[in-house]
Amino acid sequence: MRNLQNPINRAILLTPPGLAAIAVVRLVGPAVPEFLRRHFSREPRLGRCVHGTLSDGPRVIDDPIVALLEDNAGADINLHGGTWVVRSMLDLAAQDGFEIVEPAGGAAPLQAVEGDTLLAREVAAHLPLARTELGLRLLLQQVDAWENFKRSSPSPGDIKQILVDLTLCHLLHPPTVAIVGAANVGKSTLANQLFGQARSITADLPGTTRDWVGEMANVDGLAVMLVDTPGLRQAADAIERAAIAQSQARIEESELIVLVLDATRPMEPEQAPLLIAYPRALLVVNKTDQPAQWLQTDRTPIHTIATTGAGVHTLCRAIAAHFGCTDVDLTRPRWWTQRQREILARAVGEPAVVEEM
Repeated sequence: MRNLQNPINRAILLTPPGLAAIAVVRLVGPAVPEFLRRHFSREPRLGRCVHGTLSDGPRVIDDPIVALLEDNAGADINLHGGTWVVRSMLDLAAQDGFEIVEPAGGAAPLQAVEGDTLLAREVAAHLPLARTELGLRLLLQQVDAWENFKRSSPSPGDIKQILVDLTLCHLLHPPTVAIVGAANVGKSTLANQLFGQARSITADLPGTTRDWVGEMANVDGLAVMLVDTPGLRQAADAIERAAIAQSQARIEESELIVLVLDATRPMEPEQAPLLIAYPRALLVVNKTDQPAQWLQTDRTPIHTIATTGAGVHTLCRAIAAHFGCTDVDLTRPRWWTQRQREILARAVGEPAVVEEM
């Protein structure tokens, strides 16, 4: 890739890859006016969001909203978020000589985004990582939040509270949540409820899930990598034994374990050992609409009926709460880069250093 500090034409994907409601491609460089004249049906106006048609000759790509950036720095093309639309837009820009900048699962280069301050550029660069509305809203509030915080003459205690707050880090870097339990306790059905659609195969047979299934899920405003694992048991089938062994690595790497117990089955021999093996797990008791076969444990569980979705909202909120992502104060400053963390660490001993944010 060429040096992004050169005054070249760039098309920068500012939103996460994949399907979404909208996608934003930022065009910067001297060729932007000619690109819009050739491909956009209306003349953009500064300070206005202009709705028109984006075309490649006779082929209509989309009907986006175009907003010009201040000081003729470029334009934001707000597209429908289908992957074909986004790819067609980027291909069109490439045909016209624009260098394509895609985050490829990470933040955009700081040199590829605009902003009056380094903090503002860090906000813009990390927009592709904001996978949920909560993450996006909190990230966009950070410039004002930090300005207000600095004006408040914060104490070392105030700064330390910000330093230990990982809320925005979790919102931008989805934590891994593993769902574990004995075979056929309803893990996959519960996972499908959290995914919002059928991603794991479910059946009334133990051992149906033969490998871990991992995918992003929006859990009460927090994006998590949700891992549905095979049922943990002594399996006779060699393939199932191998799948269970491989899933252990995913479980051990996860930042939160959700342990699912079946209310309709005895605790012994398969369920009780899991309570001992995962003492810090978030405990879920499933199938609570049926007669229970064991008494309550000394840990307070969340009760669910995975087949109907009962209790799933409570579970979502508990997962989000574990990562500090419930009842989020949008006006509170947070850190999300190593540069910011290092400044805060120094500012605990010397509060004036916080001005470097």
